[in-house]
Amino acid sequence: MEKQTAICENYKFSKSMKGEKMTDSVDAAVLEELKTQWRSVAESLRAEIGESAWRSWLKPLVVVGESDEGLCLAVKTRFMRDWVQNHYLGRIKALWTAQAGFPVEIRIIVQPNGVSQPQTVQQQGDDAETQADAPEQPHPNSHNSGATNVKGRDLSALQGPLDPRFIFDRFVVGGPNEFAYAAARRVADADSVPFNPLFLYGGVGLGKTHLMHAIAWHIQLTCPEKKVLYLSAEKFMYQFVRALSTKDTVSFKEQFRSVDVLMIDDVQFIGIGRKEATQEEFFHTFNALVDQNRQVVISADKSPGDLEGVEARMKSRMGWGVVADIHPTTYELRLGILDSKAEQMDVEIPQQVIAFLAHKITTNIRELEGALNRIVAHATLVGCPVNLETTQTVLQDLLRTSDRRVTIEEIQKQVANHFNIKVSDMHSPRRARALARPRQIAMFLSKQLTSRSLPDIGRKFGGRDHTTVMHAVRKVEELITQDPEFAEDLKLLRKMLENRP
Repeated sequence: MEKQTAICENYKFSKSMKGEKMTDSVDAAVLEELKTQWRSVAESLRAEIGESAWRSWLKPLVVVGESDEGLCLAVKTRFMRDWVQNHYLGRIKALWTAQAGFPVEIRIIVQPNGVSQPQTVQQQGDDAETQADAPEQPHPNSHNSGATNVKGRDLSALQGPLDPRFIFDRFVVGGPNEFAYAAARRVADADSVPFNPLFLYGGVGLGKTHLMHAIAWHIQLTCPEKKVLYLSAEKFMYQFVRALSTKDTVSFKEQFRSVDVLMIDDVQFIGIGRKEATQEEFFHTFNALVDQNRQVVISADKSPGDLEGVEARMKSRMGWGVVADIHPTTYELRLGILDSKAEQMDVEIPQQVIAFLAHKITTNIRELEGALNRIVAHATLVGCPVNLETTQTVLQDLLRTSDRRVTIEEIQKQVANHFNIKVSDMHSPRRARALARPRQIAMFLSKQLTSRSLPDIGRKFGGRDHTTVMHAVRKVEELITQDPEFAEDLKLLRKMLENRP
């Protein structure tokens, strides 16, 4: 108790010296006691926020002593400092104040090269900030990650924007995405390359980009010395064309082949226009990184084998590692996503409203979260309560569009009636022409009118493979160009489905 009192008095004395330069290093006994107090505070926070968040954000914090602005905790990156300050600093202060018995101020500083010996207040602050601003030290923010300098060349212009909301802790895991999440987490956590490449694919708004950003954030947080480059396939193509026009392809190759982790989003655009030179360079960049045991992560809206306009050797290469499909959301997953989103927004949403949204909005996560944002914004601005009645009023346009969306089952029923066959024939293994052609048409319309992936469509047609669906789509497209009568018949079918009551 006497020791605790002495430490408190020491801290209060240092507070009274605010504004005066301190020349002596922090007292060892005081520092040790501060570390003990921090361990206690950290354990309390660990119980509150969970193991994953604690390990990612609070475990790396280290006590380095006192300053004229309060107790000093150090971290390695500016992004981590900002995140802790925005999300946990208030709670850290409250817990530490309760433990110390008097108001405690906390200051978080950046020490990119690791925590050094405790320094005086003035020296600690100035040196830390100078180090944080040094260009060779990576620091992520919403526009940049760790790919800052490669052989003296600045990569910040290449780096795509990373959304600070897209981290692993905010990704809701369920049956449709659990394999993709596990694979992404393995890549982010691994000291070496577990598999190469990681290929994530799925429909629009299902979480591919969220996982890509989460990998980049996590690697930069836990291994700030690694150079992570994230960008879209479109930007890759633009940079390559620019390098060709300026006759500076050597710099281009050095930049892309010297990173530790290369992440390319929406790689399906590599095949648009069949740009052979761009594909050739992408292929060689891919090979060079894999040969150097550097991690490659790719996302697309289709599996490697289904990418249109992409060379066969490139498809084969991209399918070498782990290919993870993100399926459309289930009702249970949508419920979890809405609950998580409401918690992040710190708003109370009645479960009746949550269940209604999860049932009505089934296309993708982006639209689901957008609907919740609209409800909350309306309630905040207008001052009315969030209930089922106001939800239906605010979202009437979105719900009307959702209600008009066609399902695969409706397509199968309409096509079966049109060709005078049974709906069960859509799932049958029989290949008679009288059944095969309507089945192909139904598969084609399912691809055109729904957001379902090719594997999902195949499963709805008696568990057929996605390649069967691809063949059906191509066959129908071929018949449309060759047979005007067939094209008119198909147009009528589509119109009937789109204008159904």
